[in-house]
Amino acid sequence: MIVGKQAGLDEVFMAYRSQLRWAALRILGNPERAEDVVQDVYLKISEGGATIDIRNPAAYLLQMVRNLAIDYRRRLSLEVHLFQSEDDGLHVPCHTAMPETIVSGRQHLNLVAEAISELPERTRRAFELHRLEGHTHRAIAKELDISTSLVNILIHQAIDHCRSVLQPA
Repeated sequence: MIVGKQAGLDEVFMAYRSQLRWAALRILGNPERAEDVVQDVYLKISEGGATIDIRNPAAYLLQMVRNLAIDYRRRLSLEVHLFQSEDDGLHVPCHTAMPETIVSGRQHLNLVAEAISELPERTRRAFELHRLEGHTHRAIAKELDISTSLVNILIHQAIDHCRSVLQPA
């Protein structure tokens, strides 16, 4: 029996719908996904367009369901490997700070800036050259015309002073 694609496939689909769903269910193992595949097949045949002669419309529909179910299963398998579950996203640290953290950070920064301004000029300059501009102890010693050991002492004094300002009383 040869049937025109658009004319007979709708009727054959409705007659074999439960068998088509069962075929998809065997491949996918999930009734909702199987129903999605069967509905996709129906949409494909109802969109039609070109008409072709099909000798066995039931076998044709069954093959369409099998192919779509296999594609769907492969896609799901790939997505499982590519994407983590949504619950995993709950444990990702947030890189945007909370308002309280921002305010606290700004307060600490103001305290440190004030502490640095309280330092003697040479100590402040050694600290800024080292921490802010990234100079080596040797380069700082040369610029300030002091020994490298004194540079080390000045930097540690500046750090200790900043820490003391941030320590809770």
